[in-house]
Amino acid sequence: MHQLNEEIRDKEVRLIGTDGEQLGIMSSAEALSIADEKGLDLVKISPQATPPVCKLMDYGKFRFEQGKREKEARKNQHVVEIKEIRMSPGIDVGDFNVKLKNAQKFLTEGNRVKVSVRFRGREMAHTDIGKNLLDKFAEQCAEVAVLDKGAKLEGRHMSMFLSPKNKK
Repeated sequence: MHQLNEEIRDKEVRLIGTDGEQLGIMSSAEALSIADEKGLDLVKISPQATPPVCKLMDYGKFRFEQGKREKEARKNQHVVEIKEIRMSPGIDVGDFNVKLKNAQKFLTEGNRVKVSVRFRGREMAHTDIGKNLLDKFAEQCAEVAVLDKGAKLEGRHMSMFLSPKNKK
């Protein structure tokens, strides 16, 4: 947080005008009187410098502009989510294609995708089927995605991660 007007207790300050021009080194009282004459605020912008640097500005307007810039930056940023797609080893072609299409949609939106296969009961004896399924899935997504982590078995789930290819 910036120090304003009377809060600035330094003996000497380097003063900068509204257009960024140097007004020289002076006592903080002098700087404050100049700010009052012009109807502006004296704002300490660089407290660690010797002497500290203060600037003449309309602080309320400055805060407003800063808030506007931050809001604009927040609006433009995209949070990358991890979307999950679950399958079973006995999935059929139609269902597989639907899941594939969804995964490709998530990837083109710029999200990462976790594809997992859940094994139930005796399916645990045939984890190779799940591995082949995941490999086939990764192969089909190859034009829009990069394989982050290959298929790995954790308990009853085998999963892999895909991330979107960088847009050039």
